[in-house]
Amino acid sequence: MSGESTIAAPRRFWGGRPRITPAVELAVLVVAIAVGVATYFVVRAGAAPQRLLTPPLVALLLVVNLGPCVALIMLLGRRLAKSRVAKSGAGGEGRLHVRLVALFSTIATVPTVLAVIFASVMFQYGVEFWLSDRVSNVLKNATTLAQESYEQSLANWNANTLQAADDIAAHWTPDWLRTATPQTILTKRDAYGYTLTNYLTLQLYNRQLSEGALFRVEANNQIQFLTRVDEYGSVEKQIDPVAVASVQRDKRSVVTVQGDRIRVVAPVPGVDGLLLYAGRVTEGGGANRQLQRFGDVVADFRALQARARALQLQFNAALFIVALLIVGIAVWIALVVADRLVRPVGEMVSAARRIADGDLTVRVPDPRTDDEVGTLANAFNRMTFRLQEQTGALESRRALIEAVMSGVSAGVISVDGRGAIRLLNASAVAQLKLDETQAVGAQLADVAPELAELLEGDTRESIVQLTTGGEPRTLAVRITADEDGRVLTFDDITQQLLDQRRAAWSDVARRIAHEIKNPLTPIQLAAERLQRRYGKTIDEKDGVFAQLTDTIVRQVGDLRRMVDEFSSFARMPKPVFHPESLIDLTRQAVFLHEVAHSDITFRLDMPEAAPLVCDRRQIGQALTNIIKNAVEAIEARGEGAPPGEINVTLDHGERLMTATIADNGIGLPLERDRIVEPYMTTRARGTGLGLAIVKKIIEEHCGTIAFSDRPGGGTVVTIVFDTLQLDALLDDNRDPAETSKGEGALAMLTRTGQKS
Repeated sequence: MSGESTIAAPRRFWGGRPRITPAVELAVLVVAIAVGVATYFVVRAGAAPQRLLTPPLVALLLVVNLGPCVALIMLLGRRLAKSRVAKSGAGGEGRLHVRLVALFSTIATVPTVLAVIFASVMFQYGVEFWLSDRVSNVLKNATTLAQESYEQSLANWNANTLQAADDIAAHWTPDWLRTATPQTILTKRDAYGYTLTNYLTLQLYNRQLSEGALFRVEANNQIQFLTRVDEYGSVEKQIDPVAVASVQRDKRSVVTVQGDRIRVVAPVPGVDGLLLYAGRVTEGGGANRQLQRFGDVVADFRALQARARALQLQFNAALFIVALLIVGIAVWIALVVADRLVRPVGEMVSAARRIADGDLTVRVPDPRTDDEVGTLANAFNRMTFRLQEQTGALESRRALIEAVMSGVSAGVISVDGRGAIRLLNASAVAQLKLDETQAVGAQLADVAPELAELLEGDTRESIVQLTTGGEPRTLAVRITADEDGRVLTFDDITQQLLDQRRAAWSDVARRIAHEIKNPLTPIQLAAERLQRRYGKTIDEKDGVFAQLTDTIVRQVGDLRRMVDEFSSFARMPKPVFHPESLIDLTRQAVFLHEVAHSDITFRLDMPEAAPLVCDRRQIGQALTNIIKNAVEAIEARGEGAPPGEINVTLDHGERLMTATIADNGIGLPLERDRIVEPYMTTRARGTGLGLAIVKKIIEEHCGTIAFSDRPGGGTVVTIVFDTLQLDALLDDNRDPAETSKGEGALAMLTRTGQKS
């Protein structure tokens, strides 16, 4: 009945009624595990685990375990079949695929299960017969008989040896035997003319002994042979000292077995100290070895009986595994065959879906047969060819439009009514720095939210500022409407606005230069007159007046030169590089503001020396402007603010020279990224050129300038110079004859800084 239930199971699983769910598969798995556990306890039960299980019980256990396991394999094949159908793209034909797999699997499963049951039953009855008690008793009786025969043979050889010793003692007088030597026995003969050696040979031959010897044991345990019959040349090695000692202790005889020899040592009656050795060499290892072999056979049989149940279980486990392998292979073959049968239909379904997705180049493979499936495949290929021809004309028109759009320098983006990008040209991709494959189909609000905001209003033209790739850009945008969306065209006017700004900066620079020229001469004359008029009346110990007037005259001269070049070129004068001390330049810039703003604390943290190749006037102007901005930031805080502080730090590394100016002023503005642009200022009376000029000076001196927030409030300005590049500029801008002079000046500046 178990076998019948196993065979009927596939029809229930694959028929489609009722529907198989994962719960059913899980239930079958639980049943298989439960049956396996129950089988384990049945096998382990019983008082004699070495006894064989009855054949009906083993066959029943095998069938009960095969049922759910085979069902699991077939359910797995069903799941794989459905998975293959899903991957191949077959729609309603998937049920056919699954049923084909079920049919082939069932055909292979039924004979496999029957063959396994038949083989198991036949094996059980055969093993039960050969390991029965009757066979065990036969082997036991044979063992007893062999042992008795072996002992009888030993007794026979022992009796023959004792009889030979008695005959020697009776035939030769004991007195002569006591005094005989190996030399005297050669001359002594009996009444028949035999010597002792001839007589010993005759005794051994008549009693079917192979070798023998008469010997004495001397006081030093050395053996003295009177005579010996040594056919094999090994009599001396065959005499066992232990056996000799036993005989000397009044033992009648000693029988030992070694290999293929039966050895007997016995005393000669009436002759003290005279012993007889006789040996029997048997063929094929002798009775002892044969008895051992027979014992090994019996031991193997006993071991086989002890492992009878284990062997029985192993054989049935092998049958179980082989049956599952056959079913598994059958399911796999069923999957392959079903794939080949339904592949044409699946290919057609997959091709139809690709055509629905827009791929009109797809074709199904040419049919190998002229049946209905082949006719359908040919008609399908003709249909797709016609569709491809019709869409080709549309693609040509689209390619023409795209070619026109790609040649336009303006960016073009077409969006649908939902705001999704339908089309964009190469200029739009380049200006907005987009990935065309990802941009098409995406929402414009996700790609360029600034442009998407324009679509929400009624504006047809506008200027939009946005950031693409980390760079700010300004676009002039125009919007037009089409049937179901809008088209945006835009031009990048960032460079145009920058050029306008630069032109305006140059014009303003020339105007400022013109206006500055007028008051420079009166300022210089006034400073020189103050120096001449009041220089002698000031206390010589007070050098502030002279230093201030000298500074005014020097700064006026610098302004005059700067204004001349501004008016001529509308740009900063070209720097003239010389070895300078950055410490001196910093102190001069700080001194001017320290005198004018005594309420602000200035702190300088400088190394012993800071030589720098630079334009003294321009670097001094830049430092003065930065410190001036710091002072103005402190003054802008208003009343009630804590005392102002400006910290200037110089750091001279191996290659970089760093100057840091930190203040506790009002801090950086919101538009901090534009503070170095021309005309960008946060003060009402500012021109917006100060930091722009400072940035240009620093860049021309191979440096960088950065602005950051100071912890606790304020601003930190960091200037970094590349001293190696500046040294190279010095070597490029001076004559070879001046090289040693410049190096001497630089060394002098270094020594001066160290002394200070």
